[in-house]
Amino acid sequence: MKAIIIQIFLAVMLPFAAFSQQQETPPIIIEKISDNLFQLLGGRGANGGFYIGENEVLVIDSKMDKESVEGIFTAIQGFTKKPVRYLINTHADGDHVNGNEFFPKNVTIIAHENCRNEFFLPGRDGSPSRWNNEELLPFVPQVTFNDKMQLHMGNQTIEMYYFGVGHTTGDIVVYFPKERTAFIGDQVFKGRPQLIHSYKGGNSFEHVKTVEKMLEAIDAFQFCSGHADIMSREDIEQHLVEMKKFQQKVKKLVNEGKTLAEVQAEFKPEESRLVESVFGELQ
Repeated sequence: MKAIIIQIFLAVMLPFAAFSQQQETPPIIIEKISDNLFQLLGGRGANGGFYIGENEVLVIDSKMDKESVEGIFTAIQGFTKKPVRYLINTHADGDHVNGNEFFPKNVTIIAHENCRNEFFLPGRDGSPSRWNNEELLPFVPQVTFNDKMQLHMGNQTIEMYYFGVGHTTGDIVVYFPKERTAFIGDQVFKGRPQLIHSYKGGNSFEHVKTVEKMLEAIDAFQFCSGHADIMSREDIEQHLVEMKKFQQKVKKLVNEGKTLAEVQAEFKPEESRLVESVFGELQ
């Protein structure tokens, strides 16, 4: 049974927005998946979500700035007065976690153990991680797991899975069995090349294996991504076909002795980073 997705555009009035000299933070947009489960779009940062349990609320990813987090809380208050008790980080990219520091300190932050470790890694340019600052440590995940974790919220159970290395080494899937809906962070991109953070240990070939494991393990029929519209199983399967085709093309050119620059010239400019990742993995 296909869920009906309803978009509700919330006119969230953010403090000082009308007077700010900086670029205004876009309003939060809510997509209703069920009476309890919602996707969070808009603001600054990647798509996330929230779930209303019997006694509390769970948020998935925290976007990037204070205004966006305020927008998230305003949006949630439009549906329930229950407190936010949990925040899950699907992985450690800034557009998913920089808003952590604007959550109340009594919110429990959950992630994969590798994700927590990646909070402290240098950036792609080698710059030190801001999360090494002592005042930010309370907003780094406090609860971590290895392969699987369950969170019981009243009579509903939320399942968290780690299927392996992919986009980074710490990406997880947050699965809601009742809605047959999975939040997958940046594990699958649609309409743009897949991003693999090689500098964080991500790997495109492992990514394919990890996504295949996800499809085998969970019975989801829709997948909420950090940077795309909600996807179907068929969308995910097509992504895997395209990734394998992409990798085989790079492999063929590498076997012909072409350099990275020569291989990149055979692809679209926006595919250069993915080419670089695959090329490096084949060396």
